[in-house]
Amino acid sequence: MPSLDDQFVWMDERYEELGVACSQNDIIMDLPRWQALMKERAGLEQAVMDWRDYSRLRDEIASTRELLDSPEMAALAEEELPELLAREEALRGQLKRHLIPRDPDDERSVVMEIRAGAGGDEASLFGAVLMRMYTRYAERHGWQTEYISLSETELGGMKEAVFTLSGAGAFSRMKFESGVHRIQRVPATESQGRIHTSTATVAVLPEVDEVDIDIRPDDLRIDTYRASGHGGQYINRTDSAVRITHLPTGVVVTCQDEKSQLKNKEKAMKVLRSRLYEHKQAEQDAAYAQHRRGQIGTGDRSERIRTYNFPQGRVTDHRIGLTLYRINDIMDGDLDELIDALTIEAQGEDMKRLALDEP
Repeated sequence: MPSLDDQFVWMDERYEELGVACSQNDIIMDLPRWQALMKERAGLEQAVMDWRDYSRLRDEIASTRELLDSPEMAALAEEELPELLAREEALRGQLKRHLIPRDPDDERSVVMEIRAGAGGDEASLFGAVLMRMYTRYAERHGWQTEYISLSETELGGMKEAVFTLSGAGAFSRMKFESGVHRIQRVPATESQGRIHTSTATVAVLPEVDEVDIDIRPDDLRIDTYRASGHGGQYINRTDSAVRITHLPTGVVVTCQDEKSQLKNKEKAMKVLRSRLYEHKQAEQDAAYAQHRRGQIGTGDRSERIRTYNFPQGRVTDHRIGLTLYRINDIMDGDLDELIDALTIEAQGEDMKRLALDEP
């Protein structure tokens, strides 16, 4: 594997080549090509700037070490050297982060699916709480929420919800939410004050375009039916709800959120593309797909990635051992501290896998 120096020397040279190329008249006249080259150059810019800072810092460290042999300057050099070495270590860590392969799905919007797990009515109520938490988080980031399918209960809970969060970089922030979430609290209907434990599963899929996944019309069975709310309180007069079955894989998607059959079909196809894209990714690289998607599991109480304990006011993410004692803020969508910690942990694991040679 090329050393750290070799990889950044190549990046620096490529950055300069792109700068020259983008100033050529024939490339400027070819707008798509010019835009592609400018995008590549912009993607290299921060890494190259950090590399140049690192190179200058190493030269400064070398010069400072030479002063250690000078009777007049040795004391000053000994005083400055620890600070310079600390800066070098920090910059080196930043350079390694630049080499982590970027998840190609990170800039996509997401399709989220929440399903009640173990715990009966309390699990359904927890599903509704999670849906509100994520939609509030989306509001904080200026993302748009669009509902695909909701299956509600008479108590105000939610058996299943499928919705999209649309915004640049949504998947990069939400992808660590996949898995089993567990809640511990005293339900409003509990007369003895006992703490109940319930679960809900969350799946986060990257939203994909038609060009990303090829779906043959012959592989689809499309059924229409009348939408209805819980308890049969609302019955649509037309067959506007849509159920799409992808015959080769058996994937089934339903949508009844819109009164228009056409709009429901468009939304259902959006979810279907995301699920088939995930299926395709899993076939191409099962290990990577497992790492990226997380273990959704069966919803059993023993499986969980995060616990929300209301009596103690804490939220614990079991994957990284992080506990925060501000459950109300988190349930109101203030998830950044959790997501930042998960992102940093994932980057650390990726840096270990790089196994870079020391210069």
